[in-house]
Amino acid sequence: MKIQLIISLIIAGLVITGCSDVRRNPGRVYIPDMGYSRAYETYAARDSNIFTTDTNEAGRKIFYNNMPVAGTIARGEIEPFFLAKDAPGDTTNYVASKQITNPLGNLDAAQMKEAERLYLINCGICHGPKLDGNGPLYKDGTGPFPSAPANFVGNDKYKTMPEGQMFYSVTFGKNLMGSYASQLTRTQRWMVISYIKSKQGAAAKPAATDSSASVKPAAADSTSAKK
Repeated sequence: MKIQLIISLIIAGLVITGCSDVRRNPGRVYIPDMGYSRAYETYAARDSNIFTTDTNEAGRKIFYNNMPVAGTIARGEIEPFFLAKDAPGDTTNYVASKQITNPLGNLDAAQMKEAERLYLINCGICHGPKLDGNGPLYKDGTGPFPSAPANFVGNDKYKTMPEGQMFYSVTFGKNLMGSYASQLTRTQRWMVISYIKSKQGAAAKPAATDSSASVKPAAADSTSAKK
């Protein structure tokens, strides 16, 4: 009977102390890394004995290379361009890019103004502010660049080039032009292409004619027989 009483008192004491609102010990945690993640400075040097950027060492060390997970899309960004860069000598994806359309649709006035700014900063130095291929680097053949860049408004090849193929060229580079994927986001690249296409469309419109101009009568046919 005494033993039961003692056990009951011990259990009651444990229950009472366990229900206290004063928490002195967090208790045991299952998989603590899930509850208490390591805090690391983004740009701080990491201990090479613990961390690695080599995928072959992943598992034996903590793999971390500061890159987002493959397939990650930044907030506010559009869908990725699903075509990869062609291998040297291959044009399969370059040709396939013709079928890809601009996902942005028509730009409003503010967006078009921003697209113009992006074009002038990134493209105008070669292709010129008038899109005629006569930028400061070429300058009518007197600039430091010996070859004339693409003339977007005067060359039918570029006036009829699909938007997807332009995007491929800007993303991966083409001929002497390098890639602009690191300078411009996907959205910005599509905006620049929309701006180019808008200028090409404006250049293709026929000049307005004066409808009030008098129509001269047709000249008489000097070869007609006299009556």
